[in-house]
Amino acid sequence: MADISEPRNPAEPSSEISESPETPPQVPAPDFDPKTMRTTKPGLKRLFLAVSVLLSFLLGFPFLWKSVEIYRSPLPFEDMDMLSKEIESNPLQFPCQFQAVFIDSNPQSSFSVLNPHRMHQSILAQMTKLTPQTPQCGTCFSNFNLSVTVDFIGRDCTQSLSGNPSCLYKCGTISAVGFDFGDEEGVDDVLESVLGDRCSGFGGKVYSVLVVNRDDVKGVRTVVGKYRHSWIVGRNLEAEAMVERVAEIFVKVFANGGREEGLIPGEFMPVGADGRVVLSFNLLNANPRDWIYDWDFQTIDETLLAPVIEALGPIANISVESQVLYHTPKSSFSSWDEKLGSYIFSVNDLPFFVNSNEWHLDTSIAAGGRSKILQFVVFVPSAKECPLLLQLPNGQISATNGFISPMWGGIMVWNPSTCLKVSEDKLPRRHMISTQDLNKVFEVFMGQFRQLFGLKSESIYVGAYGEYNLLTSERGFTEWELDVLSRQHTCFNVHSSATTLGSLSRLVQSLPRMIIMDEIGKQVKFSLESAKLAQINSTIGFYDASAVSSRQARSLAEDAFFHPSIMSVSYYSFEHCFAVYSPFFLPVAMHVLLAALREWRRYKQENAKYLLWKAKVKVVP
Repeated sequence: MADISEPRNPAEPSSEISESPETPPQVPAPDFDPKTMRTTKPGLKRLFLAVSVLLSFLLGFPFLWKSVEIYRSPLPFEDMDMLSKEIESNPLQFPCQFQAVFIDSNPQSSFSVLNPHRMHQSILAQMTKLTPQTPQCGTCFSNFNLSVTVDFIGRDCTQSLSGNPSCLYKCGTISAVGFDFGDEEGVDDVLESVLGDRCSGFGGKVYSVLVVNRDDVKGVRTVVGKYRHSWIVGRNLEAEAMVERVAEIFVKVFANGGREEGLIPGEFMPVGADGRVVLSFNLLNANPRDWIYDWDFQTIDETLLAPVIEALGPIANISVESQVLYHTPKSSFSSWDEKLGSYIFSVNDLPFFVNSNEWHLDTSIAAGGRSKILQFVVFVPSAKECPLLLQLPNGQISATNGFISPMWGGIMVWNPSTCLKVSEDKLPRRHMISTQDLNKVFEVFMGQFRQLFGLKSESIYVGAYGEYNLLTSERGFTEWELDVLSRQHTCFNVHSSATTLGSLSRLVQSLPRMIIMDEIGKQVKFSLESAKLAQINSTIGFYDASAVSSRQARSLAEDAFFHPSIMSVSYYSFEHCFAVYSPFFLPVAMHVLLAALREWRRYKQENAKYLLWKAKVKVVP
């Protein structure tokens, strides 16, 4: 029979209950509010998960920002802006040394009473009168020295020196008796052998005017040589008239290049932004059914063009190309003139002469980019319009039968000698332009080339105080003309590079998201260095070196400004980046942030309930 166990006394605790964990003290039911209290501590799992997801987003943000970061090479913005402001406020002023030498061997002449110091003041005052009031970049009107020497052969010599004495005329160096002033080329060469290459510290840019009073000459003749010398020869020369001529030669010829109103301004010099010029020579046969002409261009290139390219080397990197085209009629019309016995086209027809649809001139592969192409065209008219002559506005026929188009090139109409002869051949014959005719053609082209550079094509300069004969050089440009072009080209290049670098600085600083490659930084650095070097060389009178440095400065500045990496992403701003990535990350990021905030708020509320319950337990006895 089974034993019936007696129930235990409820007051006695059982062994199982004593071994179980201690239960939290109980709050009387009337004081416990389940809405504001809880008896257990809130868990951290949900909060931990929400915060972990939020932290993963925050930790991934730097990697995302690094992945869309724009590389920007550091640029010297201060130096770029400083160069631009410096060039604007202080234009380049090149140093020049002028010297006037009065030579006479007759003690009874008017030169016997000349005082070099008084002549110095008179010439200086006249030069100031002829100088423009506003300083012009590329001139030496504000930075020149003037020296005057009165040399009486075999008797006395007085001087008023200014500048470097080693560059100036030495008394007794020139003897007027030994000169044959009828041989102008010989006189110029003798002056160069005596006065040339005397200056080592000033860059060799000393311009001399000799005034020679002789009894065996008639009238007054003024000649400007192909170097840096000029001379005035006459009988019974008046000091006041000579002062005016000497000052005009210094200011209008040597310093300004003999330019006149209406010529091509210097800022339109036909040189590309990269410092290159391509001379494209084209022989156009209007109608090859009538005749076909060809030329020996290689000989012309080696004999006539090579010295010109060498002379302009510091100013531009010149390359030459040529071609012969056929079926190239002109666009304008001509009319027959009975008196002249030829076809005439006037100045009004020049804008319509070039037939851009039929003249395929731009065929150079080497002239891509920012190089400048100058077209020189020899137009051979057809038999229906031969001979074809250009009539000037005054009714006369042009001596060159050609014209120029600024910044484009020049055109010459060449009429064959067989123009009026009717050929009995059914097929056109091929002719070669003779060497004599080619020399005449390229003589015209050289004059047009000089005009494109803003210089005179004639050998006579008509000034306010007389006419001056200008000797020509086999290189196409005289030494003093090359000095003018170097000064002007240096000024324009430095100003252009400073403007370009200033624009680049403002552009880069206004667009923080623009990519700046290391190559751009190097180009900007080297451009600044070349510009500074050009400024230094210009201040000490090294014209060729300053022209080369300024050309490099402009080319590098243009390369940096028009770099492909800049042109492709110049519009890529921060707003664009935000608009691209915000649709992908902003919705998810907002949900994660709101979830973390919600869990944090819930945890604080539940923890407050738990703390309130703990406080109630402590209060209950």
